[in-house]
Amino acid sequence: MIGRLNHVAIAVPDLEAASATYRGLLGAEVSKPVPMPAHGVTTVFVTLPNTKIELLHPLGDASPIAGFLAKNPSGGIHHVCYEVEDILAARDALKAAGLRVLGDGEPRIGAHDKPVLFLHPKDLYGTLVELEQA
Repeated sequence: MIGRLNHVAIAVPDLEAASATYRGLLGAEVSKPVPMPAHGVTTVFVTLPNTKIELLHPLGDASPIAGFLAKNPSGGIHHVCYEVEDILAARDALKAAGLRVLGDGEPRIGAHDKPVLFLHPKDLYGTLVELEQA
């Protein structure tokens, strides 16, 4: 059901510093910051030969990333994102198997302008999983 690893998301307390580290120190291609008000985050994508790293920074106090950083002030891995061919079919199969979809269960448009869903971390060994329609 799941396809390739699309990205690993890392919450960071300083988006500019994190971007500079990946760009300068690690020599990676780093996108410009993109505010995503519907998700309460600003994102930066680091392009790697086989996947991407998504740097997440809170966009406002109500951001879910603000809460994550309050518990993890240095930042850390927030979620992993896997591609699926059909997000509705994947959602329905996973729900039927007992996994919980976060929010209202309906896909939202994510950072790549594609439908995404998040699965409850307690159902997947402590890992927040994002599914993105490929």
